[in-house]
Amino acid sequence: MDIKVLGVGCVRCRDLEQRVRKALAETGLAADVEKVEDIQKIMKYRIMATPGLVVNGTVKSAGRLPSIEEIMTWLKEIQPQ
Repeated sequence: MDIKVLGVGCVRCRDLEQRVRKALAETGLAADVEKVEDIQKIMKYRIMATPGLVVNGTVKSAGRLPSIEEIMTWLKEIQPQ
């Protein structure tokens, strides 16, 4: 699983990264988590506000801070069977 946290380093962006890591720990799933801070790379995902969360190339969230439970739901939906 490939996860990207999109944001230029704001507090909410760092909080999202922590929530993603906590959700991974709680679900026991493995993933590569990348923090993307380059604005040009962020713009390629066509989000209008950060933080953004991309899982396996699909934007799951943008401009808000999803709960750990919500992140866990997304991760479980796409985990390899």
